[in-house]
Amino acid sequence: MTATAPAPAPDAKTDERLVRTSPLKKLMGRPELGSVVGAIAVFLFFSFVADSFLQASSLATVLYAASTLGIMAVPVALLMIGGEFDLSAGVLVTTSALVSSMFSYQMTANVWVGVGVSLLVTLAIGVFNGVMLTRTDPPSFIITLGTFLMLTGMNLGFTKMISGTVSTKSISDMEGFSSAKDVFASTITIGGVDFKVTILWWLALIAVATWILLRTRVGNWIFAVGGGEDAARAVGVPVAKTKIGLYMGVAFGAWISGQHLLFSYDTVQSGEGVGNELIYIVAAVIGGCLITGGYGSAVGAAVGALIFGMVSKGIVYAEWNSDWFKFFLGVMLLLATLLNHWVRKRAEATK
Repeated sequence: MTATAPAPAPDAKTDERLVRTSPLKKLMGRPELGSVVGAIAVFLFFSFVADSFLQASSLATVLYAASTLGIMAVPVALLMIGGEFDLSAGVLVTTSALVSSMFSYQMTANVWVGVGVSLLVTLAIGVFNGVMLTRTDPPSFIITLGTFLMLTGMNLGFTKMISGTVSTKSISDMEGFSSAKDVFASTITIGGVDFKVTILWWLALIAVATWILLRTRVGNWIFAVGGGEDAARAVGVPVAKTKIGLYMGVAFGAWISGQHLLFSYDTVQSGEGVGNELIYIVAAVIGGCLITGGYGSAVGAAVGALIFGMVSKGIVYAEWNSDWFKFFLGVMLLLATLLNHWVRKRAEATK
């Protein structure tokens, strides 16, 4: 009887599964590394050129500006990781606010009823985008551009038809307004400094989105769909459900942002939100998301939003002409894109 020799143990030099990765290599492989470096550079820059930038109240204002963008940038980043775009995200925020306001006012109902109806309508629009994408051939750019145009027209048309003007009626004296404002637009004082509640909403969305991406099967599906739709479908990933869910995530962020817009001012201008969808995408790209999908993080998008907040308010504190804001934002986008490209190249070279 011939004895069978035991199989040789895997060689750590040839089996990449047994190769230990250094903390530096892991850090170089993080998609948000470039945005973090950029955020530190922007923070140090305005710390030197703007004397009031480091004041606690100024930092609270920066965080507020970042949160109003970040609430949308985080779900938009997840959608981009899944390989898709949503050009209707900016006007969807306004649609959400308009539905809450007009439904509550016209039905003389508690404003919470309008808030609930707005959530259903906003999520339905997200489902519409997702279903249209998964059931037809046109890319998400075309489909959501169509949704953008439809919502822009509907926002203006319905507002003028119901209110007679381009803005909604005030609902500040209606039942439930105060409690809704506490949830969506209140101010929390900590150590004598006022912080907007949107910062908490933003942090909560970052935590949930990061958990979904890194700790759940759905997160694996999102990366797989963004990396290659056909390959993902071949291994059993529910591509259609994943993409519809991502569009619903963007819609949920739009609902939160819309309620904040409404309960901050108690009226809404029907033309608001146009162009904001590009800023959401810029924040996600600055945060390390690839246009081609399959790569990025929620934390990176949040850092991209923070850079936006620092630049937008830092220019004011430095007493510069605010007309240059878009120029600086464009510079940040280009620098972040180049830095992210360099980081990825270095990460791939060290594998």
